[in-house]
Amino acid sequence: MDLTIGALREPAVEDLELEVVERKGRGHPDTICDGLAEQFSISLSRFYSERCGAVLHHNVDKVLLRAGSSEPAFGGGKVVAPMEIYLAGRATREFQGVEVPLEELAREGSRSWFRQNFHALDPDRDVAVHCLTRPGSPDLVELFLRSHREGRWLANDTSVGAGFAPMTDLERIVGAVEARLNAAEVKQACPEIGEDIKVMGIRRARRIRLTVSCAFVGRALESAADYLEKKERARRLALEAAMSATEMDVSVEINTADDPAQGKIYLTVTGTSAEGGDDGEAGRGNRANGLITPFRPMTLEAAAGKNPVSHVGKLYQIASSRIAEAVVLQIPSVAAAECYLVSQIGRPIRDPQVAGVDLRVRKGARPADVAPEVERIVEEGLGRLDNLWREILEGRVTVY
Repeated sequence: MDLTIGALREPAVEDLELEVVERKGRGHPDTICDGLAEQFSISLSRFYSERCGAVLHHNVDKVLLRAGSSEPAFGGGKVVAPMEIYLAGRATREFQGVEVPLEELAREGSRSWFRQNFHALDPDRDVAVHCLTRPGSPDLVELFLRSHREGRWLANDTSVGAGFAPMTDLERIVGAVEARLNAAEVKQACPEIGEDIKVMGIRRARRIRLTVSCAFVGRALESAADYLEKKERARRLALEAAMSATEMDVSVEINTADDPAQGKIYLTVTGTSAEGGDDGEAGRGNRANGLITPFRPMTLEAAAGKNPVSHVGKLYQIASSRIAEAVVLQIPSVAAAECYLVSQIGRPIRDPQVAGVDLRVRKGARPADVAPEVERIVEEGLGRLDNLWREILEGRVTVY
């Protein structure tokens, strides 16, 4: 491994006059596609592991959502045409006489994901799932088999992962607000709040302004007046979540395009715009850390749906964030860290061709002073990659 340790650029993000952070919540059409891609990969991995003895080659990170058609209304509404999900990518269909039921795994996994993540959507009625997955290319399949023969996972792509730590107040707030509005206890108390929630956060100096897009469920509302009352309740919930994570001034606005006088409000049947107006695609939304952070290092890799054992486009995004977090937590003189990992196809995943860690150290310290500790943390993080797939299959790691 070629490891470079350097100094972070100045100034720090939190010291900039302007910072912007976004999160597309779990009901956003793009996040739905990420969720379904990852669920399909997990379903495949579990089947491969249980029936074939090991996770086999697959990358099902190509998912498209075609929005349906709906007629929302207070006290009800109906879905006229279901949203359509197209699950593509590549996967092993047969291995040593074992037939892999790709279509069944795709459909059942998708329906299960919707049941777990939506409270006002019927996946049997409101969603149509199409499995377009085909077998993988012979060279990548052979690379998987070579990994098994050699007893170590070999990278099946040349890719880069980037991570940083710690998060700023704005980054924490944007994630906390979406998590709060989509929490199970909030859905129980406020069934009118749908899952399609997007949070855009802007910080100017020490003032934070959040713009929240929130789909409301018509069957849980009686009238426009009730909608406005419940929208204000949602705004207060968002504000409470934000204020608990910072001492800065915070303001929150919800559904700023509403025009109640003209009957224009964000009303849905199922809690997502995917029922009638907004298509989605995997990889167009949150990065592997759950946020969109244009002021931070990011990659364009779609982590969701990539295989969890050898696709470095997924593994290195998780590992780079964990390494950066560990450096900040374990080395008191380090205030912030960024980590970059670059793979090379065919090379062991624990041995990237390049690794870089940039540091912001506290007064009186130098990056060179902590280089041995940083190298140890990087090596430990890379050493855990061979077992990271178990955490992913157990649902302990999310990538969207």
